Amino acid sequence: MALVGGESSVQSAAFAALLVDSGLISEDQLRIARAAKAKTGLRIDEILINLGMVKADALLKVMARAWKLAPIDLDSTRVDFDLVRHWPGELYLEQNWVPVHDQSNGSVLVATARVPDAERASAIANVLESPVEFVAATSWDIRRTVLRGFRAEIDGDASTDRWRTNPSLSARVVLSKAQVTGGILGGLALLALAIAWPAALGAAVVTIAGAAYAGTTTFMLVLAVRGGTRRSAPPVAAQRQPDEVLPFYTVLVPVFRQAHAVPGMIASLSRLDYPVDRLEVLVLVEEEDRLTRDAIVRAEAPERFRIVSVPGGAPETRPRACNVGLFAARGEFLVVYGAEHEPAPDQLRRAIDTFAGGAADLVCVQASVDYSNAQRNTVTRLIALEQSAWAERVLPGIERSRLAVPAGGTSNHFRTTALIELGGWDPYNVSESVDLGIRASAVGYRVSPMDSITVERAAASVPALIRQRSRWLKGDLQTAFVHARQPVALIRRVGIARFLGTALLVVASPAVFLAVIPFYLLIAIALAVPGDVVATVVPAWALQAGIVLFVAGTIEMIVTAIGPVKQKVRGAATLCLLLPVYWILHSVAAYKALGQLFTRPHYWEKTDREPAPVLPATA
Repeated sequence: MALVGGESSVQSAAFAALLVDSGLISEDQLRIARAAKAKTGLRIDEILINLGMVKADALLKVMARAWKLAPIDLDSTRVDFDLVRHWPGELYLEQNWVPVHDQSNGSVLVATARVPDAERASAIANVLESPVEFVAATSWDIRRTVLRGFRAEIDGDASTDRWRTNPSLSARVVLSKAQVTGGILGGLALLALAIAWPAALGAAVVTIAGAAYAGTTTFMLVLAVRGGTRRSAPPVAAQRQPDEVLPFYTVLVPVFRQAHAVPGMIASLSRLDYPVDRLEVLVLVEEEDRLTRDAIVRAEAPERFRIVSVPGGAPETRPRACNVGLFAARGEFLVVYGAEHEPAPDQLRRAIDTFAGGAADLVCVQASVDYSNAQRNTVTRLIALEQSAWAERVLPGIERSRLAVPAGGTSNHFRTTALIELGGWDPYNVSESVDLGIRASAVGYRVSPMDSITVERAAASVPALIRQRSRWLKGDLQTAFVHARQPVALIRRVGIARFLGTALLVVASPAVFLAVIPFYLLIAIALAVPGDVVATVVPAWALQAGIVLFVAGTIEMIVTAIGPVKQKVRGAATLCLLLPVYWILHSVAAYKALGQLFTRPHYWEKTDREPAPVLPATA
């Protein structure tokens, strides 16, 4: 079916004249809006609302009065969504109208955000194959109604599209049949060896585990040294690009039961130094989460902050919400922030500069994380130390080694078209950005750090830390199992060296932390139990070799975590002495992650953080 023709220049001029003649805007404001429309392709009414020049309700009243139509509140009006779904949602979004319901006189009531002149009325009637009557609505109300009407289709794409199109790359199933079969056969083989040659098996397990632990930590240390010794050119102050050349940007903010964070979120994102006529903030709120939705309404956020309802369903994860937001997004570029994150005001501009300075294969840049409560207690200081080592040493080493850069969970800036090409996020993977980084690498795209900071609050207690890290580590395990299903295909795409490096990078954290508690127990047993008793299970030479390898690996982890000379964490040298204790907590989180991988694989465990103080928003 052919789409209704696009908005004509006559219609556009008539609508602009209507706004000026009504006294709603001035000629100067109209010139500003037209310039933004020419660059972004947005409707003038949306631009004026984003700029704060008009209120949506005032605009609707003028439209309705001038067109001699009744205004309609599509949220409180009965909409026949079965009727809406008879035609493509893209048609309504492109042409800025939507059918509401059939009327008793045989016509269809149609909401429009453009003047329904004879040409437009005839074209819409031809599409609907019925007489039509019009009511006035704003562009956003029509867009939101389309999202509501196609919620099932949108939710299906957000939740199961990857599973339907390429199940081998979806974390919906933890293990493939081949992986289950291999695991069973491997377990039976180990059981047989344990019965027949217990000491030989003990020696092999301890020495292999020690060697793997030391090898993995050596790999991370090499990356840290490679990243920490990289010589970079002195920073050059980028020339500020004029507002009129900046592209349209979408900010996605997935929130769930975070009503307390709403004032801070609005204040933080209102400080973004980016032209508001080419910026939209889509706050992704779960359908059931009325408290957060009500908090946003009460906060009276600027009208460029739009609430997008995420349909109820499973899995209830951040990547699923982001996939819904991706469907609604219109920006050429897109970024994901958490509700409690405070990006640097110029971060969007810096992202554009980074993309402009990179090659066409650069599809994602990510800002570093800093913690506003880094000095709160020992836990937050250790987290800050760990983050500093990762961001300032390991991550640059990964990029310099041309391995797949694991994207962070938030503050990731994407080229929207490339993100759509990659299929968005896997909603069943609770560390979805790590998976996305590998998928991007597999098709020849790059993810890179950028020179900007997003401030958040670190987990400030041991339980909160374990909850956060167990989710991260579970996601790493999910990602490892998913991409181990077709290793040959991945090797063909990225090469054997990059494959091995990326594989080691993904499994490094869970593998290392799963080994910590067993080796601590092994050391305690070696000290407390007579040697001849231990030797019946693990020969003395193997025990000594395993412990030496573990200690060497632990020292390497400490060296990796020391960070650059300009350490931002107070008392970093002393904190390093606490790292072995800190890793015990990570080991607990790793075993929790391993258990949840098979009992609650898609459960999104939230991190409880202390509320941040609310700073005033700038105009």
